[in-house]
Amino acid sequence: MKLSEYIKNHWDETIRVEREGNENLIGLPYPYFVSAIKGMFQEMYYWGTFFSSKGLYLLGKEGMVKSSVDDMFYMVEKYGYMPNGTHRALLGRSQPPLLSEMVKDLYGIYKDPVWLRTAYEILKKEYKFWMEKRITESGLNRYGFDATEENIPGFAAMLKDRLKDLDFSGMTDREIVENMMCDAESGWDFNPRCVLHQTEYNYVDLNGILYGFCENMAYFASELSNGEEAVWKERAKKRKGLIRELLFDGKVFRDYNFKTKKHSDVFSIASYFLMWAGALTDEEASSMVENLSLLECEYGVATCDEGKRDTTYQWDRPNGWPPMQYILVHGLIRYGYKAEALRIAKKYVNLVEDMFEKTGKIWEKYNVVEGSIKVKDEYKMPEILGWTAGIYLDFKNLLGEEW
Repeated sequence: MKLSEYIKNHWDETIRVEREGNENLIGLPYPYFVSAIKGMFQEMYYWGTFFSSKGLYLLGKEGMVKSSVDDMFYMVEKYGYMPNGTHRALLGRSQPPLLSEMVKDLYGIYKDPVWLRTAYEILKKEYKFWMEKRITESGLNRYGFDATEENIPGFAAMLKDRLKDLDFSGMTDREIVENMMCDAESGWDFNPRCVLHQTEYNYVDLNGILYGFCENMAYFASELSNGEEAVWKERAKKRKGLIRELLFDGKVFRDYNFKTKKHSDVFSIASYFLMWAGALTDEEASSMVENLSLLECEYGVATCDEGKRDTTYQWDRPNGWPPMQYILVHGLIRYGYKAEALRIAKKYVNLVEDMFEKTGKIWEKYNVVEGSIKVKDEYKMPEILGWTAGIYLDFKNLLGEEW
């Protein structure tokens, strides 16, 4: 069976309905989709929904995307932010704030101003969360975690077990949890970018997403003729200026420690969120492309550049995660680097197809150095559909290949 046929035949098996809720799952008013048919990830995840949607649109399942986004609206109204996912254990943190992107995609399909007016007001609440709970003294944002006395012991024990080789000496359990769980909110749990000092960093990917958030809100305000377009444009302009002032190291953009005034030693695919969001000048984008060789491998794009590590991180080389391939490819296309984008998209498509032929499965992530599923793991890697399938279909479409 062709991979595309497998995806078409099985994606409906990831649809879930949980209206009442239970001790584990939050009850939601509408059906939603999850990442895997069975096993791990039987709840809806925030940013996973965004990347999965890219394939669902191509399959004509935009109604399911809208249903899931309407569930996200419900959660923002309920909690004041969109949680990491719909399992109760995932409360206390969000994930990369991509809801405005999903609203933009759906509005482009349905052109429903009444729905957009509701979405706009809910997105204002989400933006408030990031600007009140995750803002820093530099004026840019960070990831975080709302730790409580009740949840600190359990999370601290989990972190010490999962990151066995990491030296937590001199840190209280609260400090361990508040720093390391920033990685969970970033979606990159866990990674070497800002290790042990996560609360002190302005994250390059997050600030790129929030720049795009402001641009999207300006567009929605214009569509709604509500007089607020200029406010969002000014916010975007201010953020772009701070990104340039603080995150640029002279060659590339990196995570920035606003306490020490130094950039992270680790260069990662997160920096390319700025291209994807359109936050760079052509000259800055050119500099980023010149440094792509630090991450590009024979079978795709690695999560981070090479370097000495103090423990095993799954969001690190040689692992290549599907969402990062998507962000890079579409960032390159946005700035006119189509040849480079198609080259990387083809590597991803070939790798996913090769591994499907050999294993009969679609996987959460891949080894882009060897072209295998021999990845760095912090837990046993699951078979999923979700973002791996969504981005596969998006790239097949981009490449003009039959699927």
